[in-house]
Amino acid sequence: MQEQFNQALEHLKEFWGYESFREGQDIAVKSVFSKNETLVLFPTGGGKSLCYQVPATVYDGMTLVISPLVALMQDQVQQLEDLGISATFINNTIPFYEVEQRLVNARNGMYKLLYCAPERLGTELFQNEMLNLNIDLVAIDEAHCISEWGHDFRPAYRDIRTNLQSISNNVSWIALTATATPEVRNDILENLQFENPEIVSLGFTRPNLKWWVIETSKTKEKMIQGVVRGSKKGDGLIYGGTRKNCEYWAEFFTKKGLKAEAYHAGIESEKRKQIQNRWIAGETPLVVATNAFGMGIDKPDCRYVIHETMPFSIEAYYQEAGRAGRDGKEAYPILYYKPSD
Repeated sequence: MQEQFNQALEHLKEFWGYESFREGQDIAVKSVFSKNETLVLFPTGGGKSLCYQVPATVYDGMTLVISPLVALMQDQVQQLEDLGISATFINNTIPFYEVEQRLVNARNGMYKLLYCAPERLGTELFQNEMLNLNIDLVAIDEAHCISEWGHDFRPAYRDIRTNLQSISNNVSWIALTATATPEVRNDILENLQFENPEIVSLGFTRPNLKWWVIETSKTKEKMIQGVVRGSKKGDGLIYGGTRKNCEYWAEFFTKKGLKAEAYHAGIESEKRKQIQNRWIAGETPLVVATNAFGMGIDKPDCRYVIHETMPFSIEAYYQEAGRAGRDGKEAYPILYYKPSD
């Protein structure tokens, strides 16, 4: 294990340019190399993905990453390829023959990481190929999707262990999430059949975030004030509740001279991707979104996140507000509410 960990430290510097792991990451990586079933509970922006990406570069075989969103897996694969690490994904955006080809490539050892949606695991094609893939590590990203008590429940997540039964005793397991109440955490562990897990938790304090929760009956006026102040700090994000609201506020602020774009499920997926990329690159300083804009979107320098409407749950609020300040610098999550909320 120590030899693998030393190699992981070398790769951390070689590929990512970091001299050492952050607090908690080292424990998680050592746990993976020790073949412990590992649950990682880090705050948003806490560096969860390195807990499986770095070990993936050390193992001889491949790491299978279960990920819930097309955009999330595409972004991570692109980031890895930019670093010189071989990775790919299979999901419903690519044709069947391409899925087949990528699985053949995986069988031939061409990738260090293979990302796929949980629904893929039960398909006949994947089941037939699985034993040929030389999988060393299974990483379950956004593991709160397993739990019916979680805010992003995804039924196929509950079948992961069953669908990987034929390899389950021969691989290392790691599950990762930024939002897990004790109830959700227990549900994750039970469903994944983690019997003596290593639980690595940093708590969920984000000291760089200055939280504002404001009661008002004049939401529109407060929104304008909030955006005017926030935009002086940098780029931001508004959760606008409905599609109509998102379109309204995007047009409103653009007319006021602050370029803003709406983002919601009614917009075609390729266009949504372009909006997301423009925001991440700083070309669009403000996005007004429904909760379709969520998991895994990584813009370190988002300086403010405004909620015009109440989120569905505390966990959803924490995750959405947690888009702010992922670079560790001061940022402002702002929630407006009225007494009826």
